[in-house]
Amino acid sequence: MTTRTLATSTAVSPASAPALAGTALLDTTSSPAQLRISGDWTLAHYRTLKQQTDTLGGNYDASVPVDMTRLHALDTAGASLLVELLGTERLAKLSVQAPDLPLSSRALLQTIQSALCDYCAPVKDPEIAVGMQLLSRIGCAVDKVWTDTLQLLGFIGLILETIVTNALRPRRWRMTSVFVHIEQTGLDAAPIVALLTFLVGAVVAFLGATVLKVFGATVFTVDLVAFSFLREFGVLLTAILLAGRTASAFTAQIGSMQANEEIDAIRTLGLSPVELLVVPRVLALLVSLPILTFVAMVSGIIGGGVVCAVSLDISPAMFLSLLQADIGVQHFLVGMVKAPIFAFLIAAIGCLEGFKVSGSAESVGAHTTSSVVQSIFVVIVLDAMAALFFMEMGW
Repeated sequence: MTTRTLATSTAVSPASAPALAGTALLDTTSSPAQLRISGDWTLAHYRTLKQQTDTLGGNYDASVPVDMTRLHALDTAGASLLVELLGTERLAKLSVQAPDLPLSSRALLQTIQSALCDYCAPVKDPEIAVGMQLLSRIGCAVDKVWTDTLQLLGFIGLILETIVTNALRPRRWRMTSVFVHIEQTGLDAAPIVALLTFLVGAVVAFLGATVLKVFGATVFTVDLVAFSFLREFGVLLTAILLAGRTASAFTAQIGSMQANEEIDAIRTLGLSPVELLVVPRVLALLVSLPILTFVAMVSGIIGGGVVCAVSLDISPAMFLSLLQADIGVQHFLVGMVKAPIFAFLIAAIGCLEGFKVSGSAESVGAHTTSSVVQSIFVVIVLDAMAALFFMEMGW
């Protein structure tokens, strides 16, 4: 084996010692062989030191003594390499093998050694089968739906309790807030509701005329438009539009207050957030949605009447006479009776999602989206159930 020797330098005081690159040499000329550590073991010489420690790895055993008398500067990077080179057993015997090693260097080595020994490589989580992942996600979704349903039912009970409690105390009614929300949710939404239902009525009449023309029954297009808008389309389109427009606005308004801790300030003042923020919005939507539903019914029928007058040569007078002869008032009532229910649920969902917001803008956006999705879902499901119920009842 080639003999590796360590050159002896002239002794100088620590204050004037020049910066020397650290070295790790295995001296086989002495008996027994020695591992000599010298120079500065610092980050500046890390690459060279790493190459030397990798080369020496496996060329000596635990019985080889270590000479660290010429070790100069030492930092965390160099100490980590020394820990890898010397191992745990030698570091435990530093007081015997390197009695002249400064206490600071000894403490640094022992600290690095303890940190490396305590470190545990992260254990990779076992892979889960795709089927189990699918079932897990379905279970989480079902649990979330159940939890949200219970929260909504509890919140609805709280709203009803507050309304009943304040029903005989007119001084606690916040009519200014109610009228402001009626303007925002009802008056401002009337143009878009009227335009949307007018166009949908025209489309329904056009499609109905196209299909019924094959059977020579285009005159029944009037009944198709009237039945569809009085019973279903008028209230359904209005509720869906307000679910996207109003429920999101309620969630964003209350959610911003929740994020800015204004809700906590209201409670600190001894006021009820439900009475102050929720009840006026619910009452406003209870007024706005039935009115908008009536507007939607009229606009949809007018849209169908325009198509009938242009494409089917059914005059407005004939159109109105067919409506009066074939369409009973119960169809109008079936559509109108669903409007307050939809209004209450849309307002309750929008306000509840606002109270769920945490202190971040991302949470406001997430719960605003959730309120729109939940409102539309609830409206469509309840409308389908109501349609089946009225059909079975013969109404």
